[in-house]
Amino acid sequence: MKHESFASRIGFILVSAGCAIGIGNVWKFPYLVGANGGGIFVLFYLLFLICMGIPVMTMELAVGRASRKSAVAGYKELEPKGSFWHIHGWFCILGCYLLMMYYTTVSGWMLSYFFKFAFGSFDGVSADAVEGVFGAMLGNPAEMTMCMVITVLAGFLVCSFGLRRGLEKVTKVMMSLLLLLIVILAVHSLTLSGAAEGTKFYLMPSIANVQKAGLGNVITAAMNQAFFTLSLGIAAIEIFGSYMSDKYTLTGEAVRITALDTFVALMAGMIIFPACFSYGVEPNAGPALLFITLPKVFLNMTGGRLWGTLFFLFMTFASFSTVIAVFENLLATCMDNFGWTRKKAVLVNCIFILIASMPCVLGYNIWSDLRIIGNRDVLDSEDFIVSNLLLPIGSLVYLLFCVTKCGWGFDKYLAECNKGEGLKMSPKYKRFFQFVLPVLILVILVQGL
Repeated sequence: MKHESFASRIGFILVSAGCAIGIGNVWKFPYLVGANGGGIFVLFYLLFLICMGIPVMTMELAVGRASRKSAVAGYKELEPKGSFWHIHGWFCILGCYLLMMYYTTVSGWMLSYFFKFAFGSFDGVSADAVEGVFGAMLGNPAEMTMCMVITVLAGFLVCSFGLRRGLEKVTKVMMSLLLLLIVILAVHSLTLSGAAEGTKFYLMPSIANVQKAGLGNVITAAMNQAFFTLSLGIAAIEIFGSYMSDKYTLTGEAVRITALDTFVALMAGMIIFPACFSYGVEPNAGPALLFITLPKVFLNMTGGRLWGTLFFLFMTFASFSTVIAVFENLLATCMDNFGWTRKKAVLVNCIFILIASMPCVLGYNIWSDLRIIGNRDVLDSEDFIVSNLLLPIGSLVYLLFCVTKCGWGFDKYLAECNKGEGLKMSPKYKRFFQFVLPVLILVILVQGL
């Protein structure tokens, strides 16, 4: 099977950034900034992106580009004879399947809220009743299933057209619209009456807030978020390394992808905090911020139906870009390892994901009493396995594969990383990668348990 490649550099950057940009950027990042001392948290976050996120991303991309294959086959191509690094490839794929088993449901929530605002379901709803709308959606398996099914079918339809005609073409349009929408929404938020207070709370370094949260907690929260925001460790980014050209260095491309991801995260805060402060609404944590707090803000706003529709269209794009990127990885793995055609891979994976996503959908209604890991519901249990185990362990494996003699080795990794024009990775970082970075990733792993 001839391995596909991107038609353009911008296509590669937008697809890879689309994989990284997701729901976590938009509701988790702004909340963490506010809770952890504003600007001080942002500075630590940027520091950890540079010293942890970007290096691990170059390693995942390097394995992809050097092998021109997906996770399992990529390891097999590069690993020393007789070693078993490729076993990790199967855990990567397990991680991608598990991620899609709940992410498609959450992406469906975004779609549902987009339709609710677009068709006026929130018109005339009192602020007190907004919480009930979210509860009613979770309690309605038919609505949740329909939105999940639309997401899955649309995702595999895009991927069925191939890399260039499907994923790259659609992502270019979607990400361009996403970036335009986020700027429009942020500019609008900054024109609201309480915008200055909201922006101050969001970005001004606050020693008092840091003391309240505890400096150690602020640093570890920044480290966690910097690490998880890029979706590293389950080969979701590796596959796009296998599709990219040798024309540019991996460090330069990783910096561009990370910058785009960070821009979206920062701008999301510029939408949310000024709006919350203007209408005296507490910027709470988690899904409540997105599905309860923000709809209340839009209800109070002039032209709220339009702004709510645009916001959830942006959120639909943010989540859907991740869905189609991970779907592509699943398809490439089946084509590489089993010799399937793209058509067969689409059909089999589509049926499997539709069935496997149902426990998450039903976990909020029919199976709401079901508790799996440490009293967590279905979605939280699946997310715990992916976010707290497979991402950090997977990143550690990629790191060790690229910097140890029993793996691919630092010299080969560095040569691949620095192939092409652009920002080069210095060989001086070898000791940092070998001894400091593994410890930082282990800290994240231990903390998440």
